Amino acid sequence: MAEVLKKHEIEAALHAEHQEISAGRLKEDNPFDSSELFWHFCQACRKGDLRVCQEKIQEGVNINARDKFDYTPLILLLLESGALCERDTFQGERALYNALNDRIRNLLLSYDYSKSRDPLQPLAAHITSLLYRDAPNTSDITITAEGREFHLHKFILSARSPYFAKKLAAAPGTTTWKVPTAIPPRALETAILALYFTEVQLDFSGSENDQALFSGIEKLAKDLEIEGLIDTLLEPNRRVARQRRTEEVERGRDQFNDWFERAVVGHQIHVDREKADDVKWDRENSIFADVLLCADLDPENEDEEVNARKPASKDPKVRNVNGPLNGIPIGPAGAEASRDASQTREKRKTVLFPAHRAMLLRSEYFSAMFSSPFREAQPSEHLPIVRVDCNAAVLQVVLKYLYTEHANFDLDVAVDVLFTADQLFIEKLKIKAAMIISTLGNGDASIVDADNPRGETDVEDVIDIYDVVRAGWDTRVHRLEEFGARFIAYRLERYIDEQAFKDLVTESANRIQGRQETDTVELIDDIRYHLSQRFRLRFEDSGFDQLVQEQEEAAQRQLDAAKADSAHLSGNTIDVVNVIDSTESEDFQTADTSATSGGGFAIRTLDGEVAGDEFAQDALNYQILLGKIDTLLEELQLDA
Repeated sequence: MAEVLKKHEIEAALHAEHQEISAGRLKEDNPFDSSELFWHFCQACRKGDLRVCQEKIQEGVNINARDKFDYTPLILLLLESGALCERDTFQGERALYNALNDRIRNLLLSYDYSKSRDPLQPLAAHITSLLYRDAPNTSDITITAEGREFHLHKFILSARSPYFAKKLAAAPGTTTWKVPTAIPPRALETAILALYFTEVQLDFSGSENDQALFSGIEKLAKDLEIEGLIDTLLEPNRRVARQRRTEEVERGRDQFNDWFERAVVGHQIHVDREKADDVKWDRENSIFADVLLCADLDPENEDEEVNARKPASKDPKVRNVNGPLNGIPIGPAGAEASRDASQTREKRKTVLFPAHRAMLLRSEYFSAMFSSPFREAQPSEHLPIVRVDCNAAVLQVVLKYLYTEHANFDLDVAVDVLFTADQLFIEKLKIKAAMIISTLGNGDASIVDADNPRGETDVEDVIDIYDVVRAGWDTRVHRLEEFGARFIAYRLERYIDEQAFKDLVTESANRIQGRQETDTVELIDDIRYHLSQRFRLRFEDSGFDQLVQEQEEAAQRQLDAAKADSAHLSGNTIDVVNVIDSTESEDFQTADTSATSGGGFAIRTLDGEVAGDEFAQDALNYQILLGKIDTLLEELQLDA
């Protein structure tokens, strides 16, 4: 473990940092943010409301900003999302000094926070790897300089360089390009590495070769419009250079996003499903696509498109008959209705997305497909069509992630994205989908739901929790299994009597091969644990446990004193315990009678019995729910 800086060293580093920022030589990693969006984000972080945190991150809040108290919202969710915690900054060291306990401090240190996690690094690393990947061959243009060849990709050059975008748009069939002889090959290599997100470091001396190299790089940077390349190469401060590289990667990601929206999404084709295989797309095309991905349009979206294309009629369709409208429509009205229904059935639409194999290689599924002797990997006159087992909206989400590292999608498609990512072996997208399901899927519930121990909710659940649990099993995402068990435990009274829940418990039991009588049911074990947490948090937050303990100790002292006082009385020993119990029983019966017969509000348990107060209600409900679980297991003949 690295040594933590002392206080005076932190102050000196803070002073030097402020001077660099004031001079404009250094960008502040944790800028002050007074926006309402960031304020709501910080409040959600303090309360542990993961759902709101996830929503604000998707809205684009700066997770590395600081509030008016100089605090940054640094929690586990934000670390997973790429939040910075630099050891040599004031905010970074303060995160350690102000850690509430050793667990939080060790958590920060476990992220090796002296090295910033760049969320765009996987995308940049993949683009760089394309320069050195031999199989499968995805390059479609060769650039030469003094006999040295560089096998590159037209769509990357067009997306990253306005110069190449203009040249290749005018001549998309270009396969070779030769730079002037005055440009050294190393200068061309430096420019290409910059376009492919590679971190370039050069040590310039005063030699003639270095001067020629610098002049060549400067000319290429100007001609190819590579912003900031010269400044980055000449920057002596490593922190400033790292910031500039981060900004360049972000700018490149935005360029790829623009290219994706313009070339891939903008050129998608909607055709009838039975005609999808007949689509012919030449390899020589203006967006340099080399494969077509095919997915069916979602039936709901398809119906909306069909209805939108139908012209609105001013006159309602009516049928004039001399009797009740209980027969089969005959005549023009019936024929037209039948024809509309037939057309609706036939118009099953499929969407074709033009794509680039170089980007699809981020998926292990496509990497294996294009590296094998399959038909899709063989050269052909027209682009091969690859069908993906998902709907078009989900496929667009997957493609956007592969091209831009962006994965912002709604909860209603999260489960489908999870299955598709698992099918295509895209682990990070699968984790992202699981995170969205487990955070947004809680509805209005936060990470600590002690204020709502009885499973009450103000909004209708937006997910099918049974499908989520099964998705966790099928995709081997333990996070979803835990989320499903916790979700059900906090609403168990709503699910315990449903047949679907019984089927889910049976499936959980059958997941153990060669099941023995002593084997437990994993789902039931998790539900029992979260059920105990649900009521324990209620008691701990209110201090009820401590109050009960104090009352028990006081009652014991009074009982001992009463016994001591009555010991010297002969023949008239008073049974203090029985007197106290009798008095308490009479008081409870009186309160019960007055609450129910007098028209007052009576607190009742899940089985309808009257409870003394809400704490007694929770304690009884907890036992009732445990009893229902045992009854369910007996009914299913399971021993857990």
